[in-house]
Amino acid sequence: MAPLAANLESKRQALERELKGVPSLVVAYSGGVDSAYLAYAAHQVLKDRMLAVTALSASYSRQDREEAEKCARQFNFPHEFIDTEELSNADYRANNQDRCYFCKDELFDKLDHLAGRRGYAAVAYGVNVDDQGDWRPGHRAAREHKVLTPLLEAGLTKAEIRELARQASLPVWDRPASACLSSRIAYGLEVTPERLRIVEQGEEAVRALGFRQFRVRHHDKLVRIEIAPEELERALSPEMTRKFVGIFKPLGFAFVTLDLEGYRQGSLNLVELKA
Repeated sequence: MAPLAANLESKRQALERELKGVPSLVVAYSGGVDSAYLAYAAHQVLKDRMLAVTALSASYSRQDREEAEKCARQFNFPHEFIDTEELSNADYRANNQDRCYFCKDELFDKLDHLAGRRGYAAVAYGVNVDDQGDWRPGHRAAREHKVLTPLLEAGLTKAEIRELARQASLPVWDRPASACLSSRIAYGLEVTPERLRIVEQGEEAVRALGFRQFRVRHHDKLVRIEIAPEELERALSPEMTRKFVGIFKPLGFAFVTLDLEGYRQGSLNLVELKA
């Protein structure tokens, strides 16, 4: 076995040991590659003693819901939806730099109660080694709720999780990184159902144009569209820019802009955390 393959197999076995160490488990399952692989691995080890739970709110897109449901159905692991109410929290709506803390606190509070009522021993989520370098206040909520981090404990990186997911034939193995719709709204601009709806409609329209990796950033009267660098040339064509204007002007934006640096994860943090 090649050294890289042997190292990955060693980490996969470490993950298996982590999962064998709990009698039963609730997995916070968004449908992205990290949580999908964690749910898959937990089901392989724990069978029906695990439950994947997806939180539904205005900040969770229809596409994410459909993909999460499709993957769970394909691999037949136990899966449920629950409603979360982060938008009822004024601290969350205020959309300061710690917004994610209040979202994850609400999520893990609901999952803790579900686990307690149904007799599950613990709750886990799909944080990995690479997530430690970004601004993620939601991790503080996870620590406070004593949420397990099996992928992190096994030392798995994002690329390694993608490879394991590919080997397991999970359909989301190469899915572009995603995040809740609230992460598209500039800090300090209130998170409202209407703004979330606008972002979701805008992203659905950009996806329909054939773009794969992008973000629609809501800056009140201005929209900043980030397109992956490898797709940016197509986005900058006069024909495509006219289509962007035709999408976003009717959604209420006065100014429609393309970010010339292209898509990069956490771009709103790059500005706010330096301020």
